[in-house]
Amino acid sequence: MALMGYQTLKMSSCLFILLFLTPGILCICPLQCTCTERHRHVDCSGRNLTTLPPGLQENIIHLNLSYNLFTDLHNQLTPYTNLRTLDISNNRLESLPAQLPRSLWNMSAANNNIKLLDKSDTAYQWNLKYLDVSKNMLEKVVLIKNTLRSLEVLNLSSNKLWTVPTNMPSKLHIVDLSNNSLTQILPGTLINLTNLTHLYLHNNKFTFIPEQSFDQLLQLQEITLHNNRWSCDHKQNITYLLKWVMETKAHVIGTPCSKQVSSLKEQSMYPTPPGFTSSLFTMSEMQTVDTINSLSMVTQPKVTKTPKQYRGKETTFGVTLSKDTTFSSTDRALVAYPEDTPTEMTNSHEAAAATLTIHLQDGMSSNASLTSATKSSPAPVTLSITSGMPNNFSEMPQQSTTLNLRREETTANVKTRPPSAASAWKVNASLLLMLNAVVMLAG
Repeated sequence: MALMGYQTLKMSSCLFILLFLTPGILCICPLQCTCTERHRHVDCSGRNLTTLPPGLQENIIHLNLSYNLFTDLHNQLTPYTNLRTLDISNNRLESLPAQLPRSLWNMSAANNNIKLLDKSDTAYQWNLKYLDVSKNMLEKVVLIKNTLRSLEVLNLSSNKLWTVPTNMPSKLHIVDLSNNSLTQILPGTLINLTNLTHLYLHNNKFTFIPEQSFDQLLQLQEITLHNNRWSCDHKQNITYLLKWVMETKAHVIGTPCSKQVSSLKEQSMYPTPPGFTSSLFTMSEMQTVDTINSLSMVTQPKVTKTPKQYRGKETTFGVTLSKDTTFSSTDRALVAYPEDTPTEMTNSHEAAAATLTIHLQDGMSSNASLTSATKSSPAPVTLSITSGMPNNFSEMPQQSTTLNLRREETTANVKTRPPSAASAWKVNASLLLMLNAVVMLAG
């Protein structure tokens, strides 16, 4: 019995000494931290730490080290092979920690002093889904093709990037590049981002987007473009972006060059006739030539009274166009210039009945294209007026008067507008006054 009591006392003494010498074994949760979920979720934020606290279990899953004074964590997190979430934001780190555990799913390193995201920082992070390196001093991001295969969210906002990073992984859903100094997107940069749903590009220095840059973003739901330096006056550079904004199904926040987009929408609703050249960005009102004044100034014939014996009943004039012609608000006015305008109508009996025939001999049609206002040689249009004979004067010869019509050209810039009811009424009124003038000539 004495022997057994001695052995028990000896074992107790050894155990006491062992526990006294290795206090970390019983320290399941570090004193500076709080632990939950069976001590596998550890929160050590806001404790002014400069080194890792002792007593961390190697099987921890979540570790929050934010709002501390860490400047270097290289090789210190490697043993925690079960770590899924790591928050090292709001510290003084100058680079991402080397040799991070490959088990990570989510990592935030926002608001540090990181200047470079090198290829070695993410080369072996095959399981990483969320990466936040915003609010740093990043000037360059180097990603290796076919790495970060599981990454879905990439936040690089509020840095000093000047070009969109290349080799971004294809599974990305959200990319935030806002609040940088971005000026360009290199060809093919976004070609593999077919799963992208949200792209944030606001508050940068873009002036244009290269051709085909957004063509593969078929799943895009939202894009931000406001507060950039878009070159709205450079048609060659900005046209691709404006057309893409019109055609995309994504929600565009901050539509660039809104005036030009509105003009493009009007053009799609009221397409410009083929062959008509117009400028989308330097358009001004078309200066319309007043047909009524032109007729009154150019054509002022002398008319003699018709004897009573030659006066007939009220005459109906028929207007026949050699080809169907449509007039719109963009048609230039037609002004009559008589070739042989008689100063006195000697055969006044011709006013009793007349049939007016208008032949447009320049080949105008309902879909005729208008030439640019810069051309100086107007195409002539011949207006033939053939006076008819009353029934009781069939033996008298007919006379015809030919008027040449030509388009008045203007050097003003052209602004295409959809035809309106008011402009159509003006054209019809002008035609009626032309016919009235012709009747006066025939009378």
